[in-house]
Amino acid sequence: MLDNFFKFKENGTDFKTEIIAGITTFLAMAYILGVNPVILGDGGMPVTGVFFATAVASGVASIIMGLVAKYPVGLAPGMGLNALFTYTIILGMGNTWETALAAVFISSIIFLIITISGLREAILNAIPLDLKLGIGAAIGFFLAFLGLKGAGIIVADPSTFVSMGALSTAPALLAMIGIIITLILYVKKVPAAVFLGLVITAIIGVIFTAVGYGTGDMLMPAVPAQFITTSFDLSLVAGFTKGFGQLFSNIPNLIMMLFSLVFVTFFDTTGTLMALGRQCGFIDEEGQAVGIENAFLADAVGGIIGAIFGTSTVTAYVESAAGIGIGGKTGLTAVVTGILFILSIFFAPLVLGLFTSPVTCAALVIVGILMIAQLKDVEWDNIIVAASVFMTIIMMILTYSISLGIAWGFVVYAIASLASGKAKELGWGIWLMVIVFVIYLFFGL
Repeated sequence: MLDNFFKFKENGTDFKTEIIAGITTFLAMAYILGVNPVILGDGGMPVTGVFFATAVASGVASIIMGLVAKYPVGLAPGMGLNALFTYTIILGMGNTWETALAAVFISSIIFLIITISGLREAILNAIPLDLKLGIGAAIGFFLAFLGLKGAGIIVADPSTFVSMGALSTAPALLAMIGIIITLILYVKKVPAAVFLGLVITAIIGVIFTAVGYGTGDMLMPAVPAQFITTSFDLSLVAGFTKGFGQLFSNIPNLIMMLFSLVFVTFFDTTGTLMALGRQCGFIDEEGQAVGIENAFLADAVGGIIGAIFGTSTVTAYVESAAGIGIGGKTGLTAVVTGILFILSIFFAPLVLGLFTSPVTCAALVIVGILMIAQLKDVEWDNIIVAASVFMTIIMMILTYSISLGIAWGFVVYAIASLASGKAKELGWGIWLMVIVFVIYLFFGL
């Protein structure tokens, strides 16, 4: 029955291989269970509730991907998207987390409509490739900065705004150790290197606490046995519903929220799924990924599910390449990954107690390193491209805002194109976005 549904023989795989691939993909993605509650917690969300939402939304979305698109791709709250959610939409724009959740829900519906209507290809063609690469890399830098700041390696300074903190403090030292360990594991190509780095760092943190070196933040928190029903039913769902009442009180703010969420989700998802589809060999004669529209559909539905459960946008994970690399080629891989995410709910007290900011710092830094690798494909000899990508990166970090970084990149690209006499090469879609971004930069709407 499984063979008929997933077509093992046709795809050159078997049941055992798919199971192992699903487990591998889960381990490669599992770090999100520790990182996401920390990031969304900075926005005022209840940490235990976010853990539950992350586990369930990731599980359900991955299973849908496996059954509907039959792609061996796991889904979870996106790195970068969760930073956009907390540090830009909540803290930067001054929205409540309830409003932000409602915005994620609406943006996911918009993304679903874009997918169904076929607008995806038109939008993709309108945005210059170099800007897409620059935005992805900039988010990588931003994530690394968040991790270093959270661990106390980078601190505020009244004279220089930012400075290096005291590395001899327990949080900073633990984060440094974690970065080194995770980097070594990744260089050695150890499977699930980021997750294993988190676990090893957390254990070292427990040892720090046990010998009296630290602030005690590695001790197990008092998580009530009924945390699932309390945090999920009463807090996040009620908050999600409340958010719609606040969502339309400031229309310009709503437009900017939705634009940022859809924009980042669109390119994050598009690039990831197309790359993974090619890795699986799902390529037709024209070089397009077969069944990619169903994968986009499953991804869009995953975003809607994530908002309802109470987390930032759920999207496809490039870490799925780990499972694909050992032979996973059907949806069963994603189904297994999803089941393991749901089962991880029972380990919430352990994860929440051990995966604190100094521990998750390494994951943010390593993921950031991986995201900036795409800069190698940027056309650096073109001053228009170089200027816009540079401004995207530096302004995203210095303004502590993903959407502001994107805005600067687009505006600089348009100005440089005008100066070089290449303005006619930009489509109407680009100019429309530039106008929106100029308004955003000057009036902060």
